[in-house]
Amino acid sequence: MLAPYAMRNRRTRGRVHAEAEHPFRMPFQRDRDRIIHCSAFRRLEYKTQVFVNHEGDYYRTRLTHTMEAAQITRTIARALRLNEDLAEAIALAHDLGHTPFGHAGERILNRLMQSHGGFEHNGQSMRIVDVLEERYPNFPGLNLSWEVREGIVKHSTRYDRPQVAEFDANKAPTLEAQIVDYADEIAYNAHDIDDGLKSEMLRHEDLDGATIWREHHDAARRACGLADVQIARYQTARRIIDTFVADLIDSTEKRLTAEGVERIEDVWAIKPKLVEFSPEVAEKVRELKALLYERLYNHYRVKRMAVKADRIMSDLFATYMSEPRQMPPHVHGKIVQGEPTARVVADYIAGMTDRFALDEYKKLFDPYEKV
Repeated sequence: MLAPYAMRNRRTRGRVHAEAEHPFRMPFQRDRDRIIHCSAFRRLEYKTQVFVNHEGDYYRTRLTHTMEAAQITRTIARALRLNEDLAEAIALAHDLGHTPFGHAGERILNRLMQSHGGFEHNGQSMRIVDVLEERYPNFPGLNLSWEVREGIVKHSTRYDRPQVAEFDANKAPTLEAQIVDYADEIAYNAHDIDDGLKSEMLRHEDLDGATIWREHHDAARRACGLADVQIARYQTARRIIDTFVADLIDSTEKRLTAEGVERIEDVWAIKPKLVEFSPEVAEKVRELKALLYERLYNHYRVKRMAVKADRIMSDLFATYMSEPRQMPPHVHGKIVQGEPTARVVADYIAGMTDRFALDEYKKLFDPYEKV
């Protein structure tokens, strides 16, 4: 049932550490399950999407965002007759390497690590699945298939990063990996609107500058009649997602036909990507993202938390670097075994949830807090 340009299970390049195949689960199914059951995936529940966890239980976390992105990914993959298991596994793993406090946390840790090789969440996701997860007796990490790992590290179109070297920077990733980029974007654009309105950091009037919002909010209000405002807001987000997904499927199908793509080798040869929105919808996406950046991501409450996150993460980094034994023995032991101190510290901080980072900060710097 797969399209000729989809990635087939039988064509996988396998795993770094050889394993016997499972009697009734395909390779990418096993990868998906390993990701779901790993510690880093569970920690996403208490990592920031836009709003820090203690702001309220309603707002999306990095975990709920990941689940929403995976759901959209499955829809697109099925419509394009791609390998759903592969696409879903990449979607579920794409944010494993995110720090506490959202994208602000990533920028902060990258700055702190500038003289030690930097920090980037896609590379950290790879480090988690290749090295940091400890689940199996015979190898480190999760030992995921080559294709899932490629999808993680090529989650952006920048292929000049060191981590991409193993995966041939001259080749585009599979279509299954390419659709994850867009599913991710569709999920956070639509749902950041929902969270922004719920938090009252966004007002309906703020969003009137976005064509996609005006089109669908007006239609949703007409369809909902006298229904609660919250229902109309949800229906608007739903319609926006439907529009983006439908356009992406249609535009990608047209691109595949125009480029004469008939097999997966054709996919690998076309850079940077085959998957894309139509020009009309791409402009609406740019317009919406610009509005969200101006009105939500630069809101003073979000900025305050970003500055607070900078103080917390910078102080944690400095104190661990000055005295690494303040980290737990199983973490400090990696330094004893020869791993660079800065990278071990970055791994430890990146793995923290928002709540753990806040608690750790209090334990280290509040003299009245028990350590």
